[in-house]
This record gives sequence, C-alpha cells and structure tokens, in this order.
Amino acid sequence: MSTKRCYYETLEVDRNADETKLKAAFRKLAMKWHPDRNPGDATSEVKFKEINEAYEVLKDNDKRAAYDRYGHAAFEQGMGGGGPGFGAGFASSFSDIFEDLFGMAGQRRSGGRERGADLRYNMEITLEEAYLGKTAQIEIPVSVTCESCSGTGAKAGTKPKTCSMCGGAGRIRQAQGFFTLERTCPGCQGRGQMIEDACPSCSGSGRVTRERTLSVNIPQGVEDGTRIRLAGEGEAGVRGGPSGDLYIFLSLTQHAFFQRDGADLHCRVPISMVTAALGGEFDVPTIDKGKTKVKVPAGTQSGRRFRIASKGMPVLRSRQTGDMYVQVVVETPQNLTKKQQELLTEFEKLSSGATQPEAVGFFSKVKDFFGTRTGT
Repeated sequence: MSTKRCYYETLEVDRNADETKLKAAFRKLAMKWHPDRNPGDATSEVKFKEINEAYEVLKDNDKRAAYDRYGHAAFEQGMGGGGPGFGAGFASSFSDIFEDLFGMAGQRRSGGRERGADLRYNMEITLEEAYLGKTAQIEIPVSVTCESCSGTGAKAGTKPKTCSMCGGAGRIRQAQGFFTLERTCPGCQGRGQMIEDACPSCSGSGRVTRERTLSVNIPQGVEDGTRIRLAGEGEAGVRGGPSGDLYIFLSLTQHAFFQRDGADLHCRVPISMVTAALGGEFDVPTIDKGKTKVKVPAGTQSGRRFRIASKGMPVLRSRQTGDMYVQVVVETPQNLTKKQQELLTEFEKLSSGATQPEAVGFFSKVKDFFGTRTGT
C-alpha cells in the first residue's frame, strides 16, 4: 500500500481543478519551495520534488485519469505505462515555470526577434481643447526598422545563422540532480541566432533612430491624466520583432476662469452689494465661447451658487454633458467718498431686523450665550 501523499493535497487543489488552477497552484508552490530560494533546507528539496511529481501526473489527462481510478498504484510495478519520471520531458514541461522563477527572457524565442519598448509622450492641452477635442501632430525620435537590412541586423546579401551553442533555442538546459534548469544562451544572448557580418547602418540591431510625425486624435471630454495608446507606434523590435506601443499622457493647463470637477465646471463672479440686495442680472462666458445670462434674485447672499444645465464638459465616450456652476461673491465697497459713507450710515440707521435677519439672529444667540455664562 502506497504511503505517498495525495497529489491533489500536495498541490492544494480539489479533484475538480481544471488545468488553469493546477498550473497556478504549481507556480505558487514551486516558487515557495524551490531549493535555490531555500538554500541548505532539505525539507524544501523534498517538497519541491513532491510538487513536481504531482503536477507531472495531474497535468496529463491520461495519467490523471489513471491516478483518479487507481491512485498511486497506477504508476507502481509497471502499471499504467510507468511513473511520472523526471527526464527530458520534465524539463520541457516546466520550462515556462523556471522562466518565471529566474527571469528568463521568453520574448527572444522566435529567431532572436524582440518586441520593441513602449514609449511615453507628455502633451499639454487647454481646457477648450479638451472640450472640443482635436487632432494634434507630434514629432518624436523613435527607433524604426532598418531599411538596409529589413530589420535582420545582417549585412545586405547575408543572413543571420543559427547559434551552434543552443541550436537556435536561445536557452541552454543544465541538469542538477532530479531537476533541470534553463538559462539564457551566452553565445547568442538568448536570440537563437548569430550575425557574422553586421549591417553597417544599424550595427546589427536591426533598427535606427528617426524623427517621426504622428497624428493623435484627442476625443472630447478627456481629463487630466488621460492616457491615449497608439498601438505599434513605439520603438521598433530588435531584428524584425514587433514594435512597442506609444502612450500619450495628457495634462490640462490651468484655466483663467473655470475650475473643472469631473464633467462640471465652476467659476466665481463678483457682484456689487446693491445687485445682491436689489437683484439684477449679468452675463457669464461659457466654455463653448458663448455666454449665458444669470439672474440674481433680491437678497442674494455671498457664496450662493447658480446651476446652468448642460454647459459643462462632455463626458468621454458618452453623449452626456456636465453642468456649469456660477458662485457669486458679494464685493464690499472700498474707497468710499464722503457722500457714499453718509448714505451708508443713514442706511444703517434705517435698517431693522427684517433687512438683516441672519445677523440679528446671530447676535441674539451671542447675547443669550454670554447671559447664560454670567448667570444673568
């Protein structure tokens, strides 16, 4: 009778786990118990071996079916076609796992072609441009495919040759005990190919730097920090590899009149004390270069906000539009003439609680408060 631990328990999954869950569980446990991450720990070596053995069986549909029916006995005494094993097949099965553990470059597997780097471009736009949208032309220095060698990196009339050290794989396998490790080929640096006669125009890289003019479509309603992706407009790949992407990061310049809050716009407008007291109206500009009239009712207090519907910013990728809010600030008169001072003094004498109810109510509370404090 086998004393081995259940493979499902070893990988910490249930019996209905699919291939994705099995692989995820194996990755997690393999990284945790790998001997290189636990030097000198004999327990880690044992656990790592158990994890590999369990995954080798459960990832194979035929072996898994046999294990589900007969358990560990399916791989003992020659039954079921032999045990899981840890030979060359083991190295092939787990090569992607080792790349995760040790950072091996998977993007160099196809003839040495590497994907180009992504690029970033910072662009400033005005609030009006964010409202209307625009098409902008930008110039950026970027690596492009070398025309002389068509991106191969080899001199015209020659071709890259397969690396003799790794046979074009870009990786070299090395057995260490019961498992096999892979490392980047030192001969070709993981590219799988060698260039004997480098292209003089690009020095063998397969790309050169050029100034490029690109057209960028900025949609209506973009906000500060919006990112626009231009697929394939980044740096060219090495030796014919795919190009990276270009990312445009937008920042909005400060507006002289409006402050933005999402799709809404806010502004502050000073009004005279007389307009606030008697009522009136004034024109205020809008972001679409128009204007709208704001009516101020009599007795308006400083700080009151007026909402103007649908005069804000468009919502990105939507037909909705924000609102515009106008906050009035009552301006206290300054530099009064003697006559104006006399009139205001006379007005103060004629004023009653009906004209300043908030002030009267406040000072009444203050009087009551101090009266309570003094016991009167």
